[in-house]
Amino acid sequence: MKVFNTLSRKKEEFVPLEPGKVRMYVCGPTVYNFIHIGNARPMIVFDTVRRYFEYKGYDVNYVSNFTDVDDKIINKAIEEGVDSSVISERYIAECKKDMEGMNVKPATTHPLATEEIHGMVAMIETLIEKGYAYKAADGTVYYRTRKFKDYGKLSHKNLEDLQAGHREIKVVGEKEDELDFVLWKPKKDGEPYWESPWCKGRPGWHIECSVMAKHYLGDEIDIHAGGEDLIFPHHENEIAQSEAANGREFSKYWMHNAFLNIDNRKMSKSLGNFFTVREISEKYDLQVLRFFMLSAHYRSPLNFSAELMEASKNGLVRILTAVERLDGLLSSAAEAEPGERENAVRSQMKALVEKYEAAMEDDFNTADAISAVFEMVKLANTSVDETSSRALVEYVKGTVEALCDVLGIITEKKEELLDADIEALIEERQQARKDRNFARADEIRDTLAAKGILLKDTREGVKWTRA
Repeated sequence: MKVFNTLSRKKEEFVPLEPGKVRMYVCGPTVYNFIHIGNARPMIVFDTVRRYFEYKGYDVNYVSNFTDVDDKIINKAIEEGVDSSVISERYIAECKKDMEGMNVKPATTHPLATEEIHGMVAMIETLIEKGYAYKAADGTVYYRTRKFKDYGKLSHKNLEDLQAGHREIKVVGEKEDELDFVLWKPKKDGEPYWESPWCKGRPGWHIECSVMAKHYLGDEIDIHAGGEDLIFPHHENEIAQSEAANGREFSKYWMHNAFLNIDNRKMSKSLGNFFTVREISEKYDLQVLRFFMLSAHYRSPLNFSAELMEASKNGLVRILTAVERLDGLLSSAAEAEPGERENAVRSQMKALVEKYEAAMEDDFNTADAISAVFEMVKLANTSVDETSSRALVEYVKGTVEALCDVLGIITEKKEELLDADIEALIEERQQARKDRNFARADEIRDTLAAKGILLKDTREGVKWTRA
């Protein structure tokens, strides 16, 4: 199996630290709002990587954190007049709903930064003892970037070039060097804080992931992954901290997905092309979003557009319809010995499985893997019929389902609600709202949304549409 390693900038044979096991850390979102479709790409991509390792028989310890202490969370809490934990807990729950909709498997562990403070303090103390960190007069603790001789090895940035391009004004008495970065910072009024040997404060962003990876995966891990925007400075700083503190190589392989653009432009709120996963779910089943995300290689920039989403929807329907047809054939298929024709179909299917696996073994090329699935669908539609044996129908259906499962694609078509059923549920929801049973009202809305029925409350009453 070949993996493109950002560290070496080339494909390398994957050899785990421990035979049969994979230790994998993926940087998760900062939870101050609903996740956007840019957040969704690494979630879907690396969930698929994990699924393929499991398909190949590996025991995967998959850790993906939630950053639940951050300036954006604090600002949102101040704006709403609540504790920052209210914001983070709210959006962790919402994020998990979106992940479920995208069929992203829960991580082995989803650590929270705020629950790992003790470990962060301990790692910072180790870095100070080893001379890699120092305390400033105001209680801030900085990392001595220049002391780590391999700094820049992931991003391939040169320290001299970084210094030349640095725009920060050095303040005498605080930082020793303008390239040093924060490990611990003193609290400001109204901010959450923790006790430490240096001051009441909170950790810097980079130290959080170093500690959570160490706690749940050990000093050395197989794969560290995330979006390419995290290569510098976040992942570069993680390496500096972890390797200086632990005295060992932090991660053997570094994987990064490319950016997502919207209609060929960078996604941003100012351009009005910023979409959350929740907004997309109002128009499409999130399985369509997942299928779209996997339609390109993860290291290739991906352009999001309505046209491409429609194409993905149609492609997904082709697969689901083929599986549904095979399921129908199964109910009446007879037990029979396979003939020459059926053996030929089996041989073709096995060749396509090999093609699928070859694509995935080549740095997880999901685009080519999906092409192999489409070829299986075509073969099933043309070569499996009412005369086929039960064994062949089961084999073809089971193979397509198993390979789709690796991609996180659910092959079972969602049950279509009749108009009368929808109207009855809307009526029940309205009554629940009158009775102030808002939990039931929300449950009905969610049930309908899961089946692709979108509700809109208007002055004229509730309007509904099919996604």
